Amino acid sequence: MLRRLALMLVVFLSWPTIAPAASEAPPSRCVAIAQALPSVTLVRFDPAGAGPLLPVQAAAGDAVTISYAGHSTYVIETPGGVRIATDFSGFYGGDPLPRVVTMNKAHRTHFTEAPDPRIEHVLRGWSPDGGSARHALVVDDVYIRNVTTDIRGWGGELERDGNSIFIFEVAGLCIGHLGHLHTGLSDAQYGQIGRLDIVMVPIDGGMTQSIGSISEITTRLYSSMILPMHRHSTPIGAFTAMMGKEFEVEFRPSRSLSVSLRTLPSRPTVVVLDGV
Repeated sequence: MLRRLALMLVVFLSWPTIAPAASEAPPSRCVAIAQALPSVTLVRFDPAGAGPLLPVQAAAGDAVTISYAGHSTYVIETPGGVRIATDFSGFYGGDPLPRVVTMNKAHRTHFTEAPDPRIEHVLRGWSPDGGSARHALVVDDVYIRNVTTDIRGWGGELERDGNSIFIFEVAGLCIGHLGHLHTGLSDAQYGQIGRLDIVMVPIDGGMTQSIGSISEITTRLYSSMILPMHRHSTPIGAFTAMMGKEFEVEFRPSRSLSVSLRTLPSRPTVVVLDGV
């Protein structure tokens, strides 16, 4: 099975880049469905106005900087200088001011109702008007899209599409932030997410979901780099033990790292930055 997945990725990464028409949404380089090896079908989202993805696909050798700001907020800085803060509440990641922020609905520590008006793009993981949020946005050298999931209300009831997994496609990398993920993922959602080279995972032990459940999701995603977040008092070892021997564990003394497609770990690795 792993050999088949590896072959899928090799074919996928070598798939030729074709520029879409200006009126079309960009194709996702991170989403592929195996129809019958060795053929692969790219999946494209269709919201209007997103524009072509050429700058994203042309910078596959450059490095992205990822910094842990606090709670569920990671700051992603692209080679083109776009600064993004995830699960932005205003408490973390606001200085220097990001150009893009993503938010999720579960708690006030994951969103703000009054973001700084100078932030160019405020992407909510839920739709205030009802239904599901849908984002497919190109900002310079990064393409940002989302896959919605359900969340639990305070009474335990499920609210449809209250959370989004945000995916950032930049410099050839596929970077995912699971947000305040309360539920397991369906096969369809895994398909919409696609390949994640780097994934940011909540490991709070129950506020989102149990360590066992989140480790199962993380194992299936099988990313090269796993960045824990939203830890609270959960021992790091409780999560890494669940991940098993196939995953390396690396503690870094810095709150930031620089990574490119070429410098990803050769084995899946849980990277724990300072402050997590």
